[in-house]
Amino acid sequence: MNQNPDEKVRRALRNAAQEVDRLRAQNALLLQGSSQPIAIVGMACRYPGGVSSPEGLWQLLAEGGDAIGDFPMDRGWDLGRLYDPDPDHPGTSYARHGGFLHDAGEFDAEHFSISPREALAMDPQQRLLLEGAWEALELAGIDPLSLKGSQTGVFAGVAPSNYGPSSQQPPELEGFRLTGSTGSVASGRLAYALGLEGPAVSVDTACSSSLVAIHLACQALRQSECRLALAGGVTVLCTPDVFIAFSRQRGLSVDGRCRSFGVGADGTGWSEGVGLVVLERLSDALRGGRRVLAVVRGSAVNQDGASNGLTAPNGPAQERVIARALESGGLSFGDVDVVEGHGTGTVLGDPIEAQALLGTYGRGRVGGPLWLGSVKSNIGHAQAAAGVAGVIKMVKALEHGVLPRTLHAGVPSRHVDWSAGGVRLLSEPVAWPTSERVRRAGVSAFGVSGTNAHVILEEAPEPAPIAAADERVRTGPAVLPFVVSGRSSEAVRAQAERLSSYLVGRPELELGDVASTLALHRASLAHRAVVLAAGREELMTRLDGLARGVGVDGVIGGVARGGGIGGGGGVAFLFSGQGS
Repeated sequence: MNQNPDEKVRRALRNAAQEVDRLRAQNALLLQGSSQPIAIVGMACRYPGGVSSPEGLWQLLAEGGDAIGDFPMDRGWDLGRLYDPDPDHPGTSYARHGGFLHDAGEFDAEHFSISPREALAMDPQQRLLLEGAWEALELAGIDPLSLKGSQTGVFAGVAPSNYGPSSQQPPELEGFRLTGSTGSVASGRLAYALGLEGPAVSVDTACSSSLVAIHLACQALRQSECRLALAGGVTVLCTPDVFIAFSRQRGLSVDGRCRSFGVGADGTGWSEGVGLVVLERLSDALRGGRRVLAVVRGSAVNQDGASNGLTAPNGPAQERVIARALESGGLSFGDVDVVEGHGTGTVLGDPIEAQALLGTYGRGRVGGPLWLGSVKSNIGHAQAAAGVAGVIKMVKALEHGVLPRTLHAGVPSRHVDWSAGGVRLLSEPVAWPTSERVRRAGVSAFGVSGTNAHVILEEAPEPAPIAAADERVRTGPAVLPFVVSGRSSEAVRAQAERLSSYLVGRPELELGDVASTLALHRASLAHRAVVLAAGREELMTRLDGLARGVGVDGVIGGVARGGGIGGGGGVAFLFSGQGS
């Protein structure tokens, strides 16, 4: 039977309309995915001034601490010949101060199943990334060993450190030199150690490396290339080459201090450090019950291109990257309260950056100025680890409701027309309390390579209330088990000491929460101890005994087979015959 032509047309139109609706829905999902917020669920860092955690960094900033000190004595630098106040003297530095990690050479190789010989051949930057990643994951409530085989990504900003040139390494290390010093292995080794199967990318865009790494990690999460990501950067100054190079360019601060946006800015001050954040799609983090520290609302990366010089900053490019970061988060200039600036303290760079901020965030500002500061005034310029330091600083500022002051910024630079827009320097601490308006911060990083990055951070959403049944579980029974573990008995004692110190400074913590976290969200390594305690006083007494290696009631210890990285296997003997 022949079909009516009109019916054919109507059916075709219906099918076309259904296909249009399907494509629209698919497009909406793609657009939503490409701009969905990313949660910061964990952080870890080490920076100059004895900073070994985000809390330590915040304490340094809140107290207005200055982490700059003398050149290190343990790196084989010829300090007698290196320093020369004459900027024209080849092979010397007219500065003799910077921000240094004085324990950069220390590494718990056994924890990562790395032999002493291989550890010695490894760039300290690789070692710091391994330890920082472990700490960041545990602070996120994630057992690092539970991620084996998972779609977890690694995005690590890392620059060449010139560690251990072949002429200085003994022959027995030659087999490890390639993997120990290659930048690509920095991210790959971390993925290998924890069994991570998402993207593993080492990023080198100079001073913007760690912020570019965070941007790439957010993009990978939005595109479902990974479900969890570690992102950040590391710098260790194994040689004084960067001091010598900038001395010839007259780009160093004489006393090693970055006077970010201040009138006395005379050059940058080099430093080192490591910083990592754990990232997850916000929807996944909330669904999984994670503690969200802050949200990455938007980010962007661009290049100066053929501008006014290979290494010179470019104001229009900085304005464009800021605008694109805001656009990616669906925001406008007035939605941001503060910018953690690049602020290296150079005579050329700071005024260009300030003018770019005045031309974007500062235009037609209503409801208060844009506040501007830089963590480099406290810890120096940590290069590949600089941008992530600014991120950690702003996350802690959101938590504490205070914008810390920027050192050396009492008198703003006279090379900037501050009257051109509503931008003010944080010469003193400023309250940043929660209100009906969502608090947001921008973080900038500009590489000497010409690659620029800008990230928009936003305060975390309110956590879901705890249900009555969950409250009973959280409070726990009268006697609670507190589990600590390590790769050796010495490590167990050290963990007990760290746990005790942590609890002393946080009397508000519920012991049920502490016990649950230790049992369910920490790696179970081979050497283990369980401390049974019915209250805080009893817990502290027994932790102290465990830390000192003294036998006390309520502490049970032992060794489990196959616990930790590289665990799971036993010892076997094979006698194959044939005289082999």
